Amino acid sequence: MAGNETIISFDKVTFGYEQLKPLMEEVNFSVRKGSKFTIMGQNGAGKSTILRLISGQLKAESGRVNVDRTVSVATAHQVIRPEDRDLTVEQFFAKKFDEKKYDIGRRIDQVLEVVNLKAPHDRLIKSFSGGQQARLLLASALIGDPDLLLLDEPTNNLDQAGIDHLTEFLMMSDKTCIVISHDADFLNCFTDGVLYLDVFTKKVEQYVGNYYDVVEQIAIRIEKENRKNALLQKEIQENKEKSNYFSNKGGGMRLVAKRMREKAAEMEEAMVDVRREDKTIKAFTIPSQEEYIKQIVRITSVKVIRDHKAVTKKVNITMKRPMHLLLSGPNGIGKSTLLETLASAEHPGAVIDPAIRVGYYRQDFSTLNFDQTVYESLHDALITAGPGKSMEEYLRSVAAGFLITSDLIRQKIGSLSEGQKGLVSFARLVLQKPGLLILDEPTNHINFRHIPIIAKALNDYDGAMILVSHVPDFVSQIRIDETLDLGNL
Repeated sequence: MAGNETIISFDKVTFGYEQLKPLMEEVNFSVRKGSKFTIMGQNGAGKSTILRLISGQLKAESGRVNVDRTVSVATAHQVIRPEDRDLTVEQFFAKKFDEKKYDIGRRIDQVLEVVNLKAPHDRLIKSFSGGQQARLLLASALIGDPDLLLLDEPTNNLDQAGIDHLTEFLMMSDKTCIVISHDADFLNCFTDGVLYLDVFTKKVEQYVGNYYDVVEQIAIRIEKENRKNALLQKEIQENKEKSNYFSNKGGGMRLVAKRMREKAAEMEEAMVDVRREDKTIKAFTIPSQEEYIKQIVRITSVKVIRDHKAVTKKVNITMKRPMHLLLSGPNGIGKSTLLETLASAEHPGAVIDPAIRVGYYRQDFSTLNFDQTVYESLHDALITAGPGKSMEEYLRSVAAGFLITSDLIRQKIGSLSEGQKGLVSFARLVLQKPGLLILDEPTNHINFRHIPIIAKALNDYDGAMILVSHVPDFVSQIRIDETLDLGNL
C-alpha cells in the first residue's frame, strides 16, 4: 500500500539529447513510497529516459529531479548489455556490487528463486534464451534489495508462466516500482497510476488507476474538449458574420464590428488544444519474393534444451508458400537458437533453398548495424522500388509509414529506442521482399497501438513464415497452418 511520503518528484524538468528536439519540457509529477506506477507513451517518446533521469544516469538540462537520498535504486534494463554477454552468471551478478561479496553464491540462488530460474553459476549469459535473460535482468536488479525498482519492458521474451510469476511478485511486493510496458493486461494487475509521456506536448500526464482507467479518462477528456471547441466555434462564426454585417453599415457600426472581431479573436484563443493520440504506423504489406520456389525449407531435426543440455529430436516439416509455422515452448527450450541457426543456414537438420531471401527479425536487433544511419540500414535492405516510384521515393515512403521521420532517418541505429529499432526492422522486411520470414518475438518493445496492424501484415504475408511469440492475443490474429511445440518433443 502506498504511503504519504513522496520519494520521487520532477519539478519543471526539461531534457533532450544534443542536436535533437527536447524529449520533455517542464515535466512535473510525483511518486509516493510503496506505489506502483507505469510509464506509457509512443515509441521514442522518452520513457526509458525518465528511468535514467531517476537513476542518475542522465542529468536534466533544467528543472530538478528529486529522489529521496535514503532510497536505494535499481534498474532492470530491457536487454543484456553487449559487454555482459560473455560473463558467467556469477560474474554478471558480482558486477552489481562495489566490493566483493563472499556469500555471492547464496545471494544469486535467492534472487534466481524469486524469478523462478535455475541456472549454473558458471554458465555464460549469452547462452541463455531471451526469456531467461529477462529473468536474469530482473534478478540482477533485485540482488541488492532496492527500495525503488525501475523495470524497463520486463515482460519482453517471457512466456506466460514467467509473466504470471513476475505479476505475483509485483502484487505482493512492498517496494516502490516504476514500470515501462506495453502489456496492458500485465499492468492492470498491480498498477496504482500511469505517467503518460505525451510525444506531442513533451509533458507527463499523471493519472490514477490502471491503463484501462486511463484510456477511459482520456476519452472523456477529449470528448469534453471537442464539445467545448464546437460551442466556441459556433460563437466565433456568429461574431464574424455579425462583424461583417456591421462593418458594411459604416459610421458608428464599424466600432461595433471591431468589438465583434476582437471577441471572436478572444474566443479563438480560448479554444483548447485537444489531446492528440499516439500516431500509429500505416497499414503495410510485406511483399514476398517473386520467384516461385516449390520447397522453401525442410526441417528433419531440432535441438531442445533439457537440464541445460541440448537433445536432438526428429521432426518432419516441409514448408512451401504460403505456409505459416508457429514455434512454441517454454523459455529456454531452444526456440531462438533454432531460428538463429535456420536464418544463418547453419542448422544441421534443415535445408533452405539457396535461392530464398530470408527476412530475419531478431528479438535483440543484433542483425542491425548500430553504427549505420537509419537511411543506410534501409538502403541496404532495398531490393526494388515500388510501382511508379524511384528507389529513393519508395524507401522514404516506406520509412514514413513506420513513423521514421526526416529527422529520425539521419540518426544512427544505436541511438534509437528499442521500439524504434523494431519499426526499422519491419521497414527493412518490406524493402527486402523475403521468401521466408523468420520472426523472433516481433512485438517486443512495440507500442500496443501498432500491434493489430503488424498482425494483419503477417496474416496476409503469402510467403513462408516461422514465428515465435509468447503473446496469445497477437498470435490469434495471424493465420497459423502448423505449430511445432518444442516442449512436447
